[in-house]
Amino acid sequence: MHRRKFLQQSAMAGAGVLVSKYSKAFNNGKAVFNVDEFPVVRIPVGQRKFRSESVENLINDIQANVGNKELAWLFNNCFPNTLDTTVEYSIINGKPDTFVITGDIDAMWLRDSTAQVTPYLPLCKKDKALQKMIEGVIRRQNKCIIIDPYANAFYKDASKVSEWKETDITDMKPGVHERKWEIDSLCYPIRLAYNFWKETGDTAPFDDHWKEAMTLVVKTFKEQQRITNQGPYSFQRKTSWATDDVPMGGYGYPTKPNGLINSMFRPSDDATIFPYLIPSNYFAVKSLTQLAEMWEKIGKDLDKANEARALSKQVYVALQDFTVMHPKYGQIYPYEVNGYGSINLMDDANVPSLLAMPYLEATFPTNVTYLNTRRYVLSEDNPFFFKGTVAEGIGSPHTGLNKIWPIGISMRGLTSSNTKEMAECIEMLRTTHAGTGFMHESFDPSAPIDFTRKWFAWSNTLFGEFIWKMYREHKDLLKAPPVPVAVNPPSKEKSRWKIF
Repeated sequence: MHRRKFLQQSAMAGAGVLVSKYSKAFNNGKAVFNVDEFPVVRIPVGQRKFRSESVENLINDIQANVGNKELAWLFNNCFPNTLDTTVEYSIINGKPDTFVITGDIDAMWLRDSTAQVTPYLPLCKKDKALQKMIEGVIRRQNKCIIIDPYANAFYKDASKVSEWKETDITDMKPGVHERKWEIDSLCYPIRLAYNFWKETGDTAPFDDHWKEAMTLVVKTFKEQQRITNQGPYSFQRKTSWATDDVPMGGYGYPTKPNGLINSMFRPSDDATIFPYLIPSNYFAVKSLTQLAEMWEKIGKDLDKANEARALSKQVYVALQDFTVMHPKYGQIYPYEVNGYGSINLMDDANVPSLLAMPYLEATFPTNVTYLNTRRYVLSEDNPFFFKGTVAEGIGSPHTGLNKIWPIGISMRGLTSSNTKEMAECIEMLRTTHAGTGFMHESFDPSAPIDFTRKWFAWSNTLFGEFIWKMYREHKDLLKAPPVPVAVNPPSKEKSRWKIF
């Protein structure tokens, strides 16, 4: 089922029995529980897809040592959600193979699957079963890229025909669920493979399939620089959703060739307005640098390493021409540009985002331009930053106006250097799960019971990663009673869209 179809689901339908059972336990939209009466919402042991002893030990450690029992309960539910509900692990031809669905959609996104399992990587050294499972994700991603490097989501069955076959005008291949070209779809598998190698020292998945897939990654990036022509990719969809279609015959609005990579879609799976998506290009710079190191040290191919490194440098140099002097915030990064002078100022909660660039190691957290940009995207000058009476945060055109994303709140905490801000993010997440015990795609910042997607594993696992980081580095922020968060009411006047 397509993600759009979940936008019309009410929170009452999404939360099901939990909301009806605990509907009286809400105060101004916040879930309120007696700390001794948290309901059991994690899937029963016998129905869990994959068990990690290290993950279970970490859960037990946090439950025993975190003062705020609601946060410990949320961690217990959210951090293992990917393993509990989305992982299909098997051995194929003697090698691990792991298919990872997003949650309520039975398909594997290259982005989501990486984001869902990356937080488990530090546990692999003491958990070989977990290490093998993640090796299987890398191998499955390589298979997917080889099927079609322009696709963003795939079926487990390589012969399955997409549900979008009749509506999408593009070169749709069997096994592909959706063929939306997004730069980050090829960056995330590099990120996973690189960090897997660095954490474990294991080079088993870097075989001929990996080499073939990575060769296609660089080839595709170069094609989408569109230096001499538009390249082989185009996409159109017969739909009433404007953000699901690509204009100008499926090639997007024109860009001036300058070394940047065109991305027809954002990580939200929404079409870009201007195809030079800045945070995704920065992500590509980092990913190509990592790929070059892997080609050199694991693949033993200096030509491939030099090719990746040269492309990374070319994109980076081109990016230096695209910052904006904002009258209030100073020099900032735009979200999208076209090379002709047109600029889209905004940010989207989906990662890669401008906010998340340090998390992806695409810039330093102390970079002045990033810090200026951060102040901008976390303000009401960002047309997709919303404030309510309960919470505030970045949303997305994907879910419409006045819906903020827990992913954005978790990412704000993960990239913050301010303990007060971290505490505020923790408190917003603690009080907006709508009694379900899980994170969602988005919610109304004045009424968290109005949310989209009750089963969204990426959001759950990222929340767990945030709480784990706080446990290691700022354990005092997880104490009870929780630190109250002050959320100012939304301003009456606000521009919702800025394109210059």
